[in-house]
Amino acid sequence: MVWQLQEAKQRFSELVRRAEREGPQVVTRHGEEVVVVVPVEEFRRMSDRIGGRKPDFKEFLMSGPDLSVLDLERPKEMPRDIAL
Repeated sequence: MVWQLQEAKQRFSELVRRAEREGPQVVTRHGEEVVVVVPVEEFRRMSDRIGGRKPDFKEFLMSGPDLSVLDLERPKEMPRDIAL
């Protein structure tokens, strides 16, 4: 859900309950997204995934899905002839 800052301040308890129940809640100021309220478990999971710091490029690539399970072999047949 998206909350305007003024509404988020007035209904902060509800904002927190919804974050716990429904997941991340976005807060906007003057129509621009400024913060996201997330449950602490999700924050810790996200922080632990990257060790509390921004991963370098190699760590980022290595943290991706295992691509070895994909069948990426090219067909061995020759391509069709095309008249140019």
